[in-house]
Amino acid sequence: MSTSEPSTDKELEFSTEYEMGQDNIRPMGLDIHNPVFMISSILIFAFVLVSLANQEASAEFFGWLRPWLTSTFDWFLVLSVDGITLFCLALIVLPVGSVRIGGKDAKPDYSYTGWIAMMFAAGIGIGLLFFGVLEPVYYNFSEGGAARPLGIDATLPGNEYIGVVGTIHHWGLEGWAIYAAVGLSLAIFCYNLGLPLTLRSAFYPILGEKVWGWWGHAIDTLAVFATLFGLTTSLGLGARQVAAGLNEVAGIEPTNTVTVLLIIGITIVALGSVMLGMDKGVKRLSEINMVMAVGLFIFVLFMSGVGTALSRYFGAMVDYITYLPALSNPFGREDTSYFHGWTTFYWAWWIAWSPFVGMFIARISKGRTVREFILCALIAPTLVCALWMSTFGGAAIDMINADAGQGISAVVVDSYKPEMALFRLLDQYPLYSIVAPISLVLIVIFFVTSSDSGSLVIDTITAGGKMDAPVIQRVFWCTLEGLVAIALLLGGGLNALQGAAVSTGIPFTVVVLIMCYCLWLALKSERAKL
Repeated sequence: MSTSEPSTDKELEFSTEYEMGQDNIRPMGLDIHNPVFMISSILIFAFVLVSLANQEASAEFFGWLRPWLTSTFDWFLVLSVDGITLFCLALIVLPVGSVRIGGKDAKPDYSYTGWIAMMFAAGIGIGLLFFGVLEPVYYNFSEGGAARPLGIDATLPGNEYIGVVGTIHHWGLEGWAIYAAVGLSLAIFCYNLGLPLTLRSAFYPILGEKVWGWWGHAIDTLAVFATLFGLTTSLGLGARQVAAGLNEVAGIEPTNTVTVLLIIGITIVALGSVMLGMDKGVKRLSEINMVMAVGLFIFVLFMSGVGTALSRYFGAMVDYITYLPALSNPFGREDTSYFHGWTTFYWAWWIAWSPFVGMFIARISKGRTVREFILCALIAPTLVCALWMSTFGGAAIDMINADAGQGISAVVVDSYKPEMALFRLLDQYPLYSIVAPISLVLIVIFFVTSSDSGSLVIDTITAGGKMDAPVIQRVFWCTLEGLVAIALLLGGGLNALQGAAVSTGIPFTVVVLIMCYCLWLALKSERAKL
């Protein structure tokens, strides 16, 4: 097979051989890709046992690991994400943008509403609710202004919302470009070239038959670890926020025991969704999620003033575009608290999430053109995330500047209880006794959709790319996700969750960069056929 012109017949031949299960084992009716499943599950179980048995040592290790990684590999992460973003934007305007996922006659499996709802719920998870108030406020009012993006003084006129701009940077174009690049790669190699829906397939142009051997096993195993640790970071944050919400609504103290019980309980709920499958479980929950999230957004929008919120949004977007080149430059940075403490962590976290979100959106995107895919997976989510962050974070900043948001400042800046930030904002508005329980339910559903869609993705990887593996395997991975989240929370808390995500996100960055190159080769070949 030529590197520049992949042979579709050859790829279909190998796809058929692979899907016949020559490397698979089927004990007790299971359908697992032996090396990937066994290596991943054994190592993850070992990690859980060691972390739970050595909680103090784990806390110390992860407390050291995250800052060391983010300060050592900062330039590599930032430059890599810059390159991935430029690549995705180029696909919108280049002729290859007309290539259709699944071939020129392919039809979408889902409506725009269902497609975007699932994509958004999987890609954002609990992030909007956890960080929407926390980040803008922290950047603006951190002690001595240590975390202000680019060192810009938030007390000067015109800079009041620099915290919102810094937050949009972390939830905007560059993060979503990572998801889009991985998702599009998987979709093209699966639906257009007939290869299994798994990470190794994207490397066929440069590895050829070796993708079915240990090179492929290594790629898929790393993808499992990146997905699991990236996902459990979100699950851990979600559990902390649910515990805080229960304290607000029912007066239950948010102890470690309560948090562990919450992870167990919500994992059980996620198991039910997993067993129902994509259409009956994940899709319905995602649509419910979106309706409730829109409802909460509209409530805050009107309470804070529609005109004020929209003016703040457009102003923040102009500033975001203006400052984006400087924010994306890893060299000569003096805002080390913002850059190392937040930006480099975020890029590693987004990359760790990319196998999960990328494979999930690839699975639901058949029938869309490359241009349509990029616009809906990159531009649209950036605009929506910016609107959410500017509305919630901006409202909180306005309250603090007006000396009316002492409760928000207390939990973000003074005592740093990030899981309380959203509830302290909502407490400033009427109907808190109604809005707080609704927000709590919304967080729980985000928790469930992240867990069940993540289980589906990991199961697909460990089953060699099969999308109809036995349900019991999804149950296994959903349960294991909960165990890892518990182990990380007890063995170091937030630092452990973030350290685990970063430790897998950095090596997986190399994988994503190579995937972009292979995707370009495949798209040129598909365009030539048209």
